[in-house]
Amino acid sequence: MLVLTRKKGENIFIGDDIEVSIIGIDGDRVRIGIEAPMDLEILRGELLDETKELNRQAAHTSTIKFSDITKLMDKK
Repeated sequence: MLVLTRKKGENIFIGDDIEVSIIGIDGDRVRIGIEAPMDLEILRGELLDETKELNRQAAHTSTIKFSDITKLMDKK
C-alpha cells in the first residue's frame, strides 16, 4: 500500500486517466473528488462489503420450482 500525505487542493494521479483531489478536510473526515473514465466502477468500501454479504445470503436461500409458481398462480 502506498501512503501519501496531501493537503487540501492537492491531487494524486493514478495512471493517465484517474485523478484524486483532496476537496476538504474537516476533523477526521476528508472529502475527495475522483475523476475517472465513466466505465470505471468506483465503490465505497462499506457498500462493496454490503454487496458481498447480500450475495452470500442470496446464494444460501432456498429455491422454488417453476411448477410450484404456476400452481400458485392457477389458484388465483
